[in-house]
Amino acid sequence: MITLAKRGDLHARRQVLAFITEEEVVAKLFSEVAPKYAERNGGYTRLIKMGPRRGDAAEMVILELV
Repeated sequence: MITLAKRGDLHARRQVLAFITEEEVVAKLFSEVAPKYAERNGGYTRLIKMGPRRGDAAEMVILELV
C-alpha cells in the first residue's frame, strides 16, 4: 500500500481504495505516511519475533514501520 501511495496518482488511490475501504485511512496514507518513505525503495516493515503465545502456541511478532 505504501508503494502505491508513493506514486500518488488517481489510479493508485483507486487501487488502494479497492483494498482499504475507509477514506480517512487512505487520505492519511497518501498525505502523511507515503512522504516519509519517498526516498526508500522498499522494506518498510520490521518484524521482531516475540515467541509463542500462551494458550495456542501461535507465533507472535511486533510489526514496526521502519
